[in-house]
Amino acid sequence: MSSMAREIMAFILTTSGWVLVSSTLPTDYWKVSSIDGTVITTATFWSNLWKTCVTDSTGISNCKDFPSMLALDGYIQVCRGLMIAAVCLGFFGSIFALVGMKCTKVGGPDQTKAKIVSFAGFNFVCTGLCSLTACSLYAHRITSEFFDPMYVAQKYELGAALFIGWAGSTLCILGGGVFCLSLSEGMSSSLPYPSDRKAFVNSGVSLMSRAAPQSQSSHARRPPPEIISPPQQFDKNAYV
Repeated sequence: MSSMAREIMAFILTTSGWVLVSSTLPTDYWKVSSIDGTVITTATFWSNLWKTCVTDSTGISNCKDFPSMLALDGYIQVCRGLMIAAVCLGFFGSIFALVGMKCTKVGGPDQTKAKIVSFAGFNFVCTGLCSLTACSLYAHRITSEFFDPMYVAQKYELGAALFIGWAGSTLCILGGGVFCLSLSEGMSSSLPYPSDRKAFVNSGVSLMSRAAPQSQSSHARRPPPEIISPPQQFDKNAYV
């Protein structure tokens, strides 16, 4: 699979995960409980990060918003902050991903685009971690109250919003991890490939081999230097 196709697949995964994470904020059923009885008296209690409601058998819901943010339980405040942070990080991550992907015409050279898209992947990973932490913390509170024998108040079960949040978190983390791999690919593309280095070495060897016979032939064609002996001086007694 090419890097461009891999980035497109990662963008689809992260965008889908971000949409799922964002949809959990206005979703009603974070935790749900029902009182079974006759058809007339059956009621469903449900709650999310913003309000708590009860719905009777006729479909009429009576809701009550949380009166004060400072008077809320600590885990609800933490879940609110994490989910809002996840939505914001996913929004900026999608923008950086569009700029840094190879299929777009903006962002500069490949090395710069690789850095941008890896930063987008980091944002999406943080998005998934924030949403995963918020949903897991909320689910832990529900399960701890449900299995606590000393807890006598209304007990709830896991709602649909938690499962949607977990699914969106998983998609964001997977797609963000694929985006982060683009940084190593972008850095490796700037280095010379082994085939190029081999071709460069072979060209150098061929040039040396071409120059060697020429130098040998020039030495072969060069005439040997004349040996000039120094003049000999003979005296008159040399012929005696």
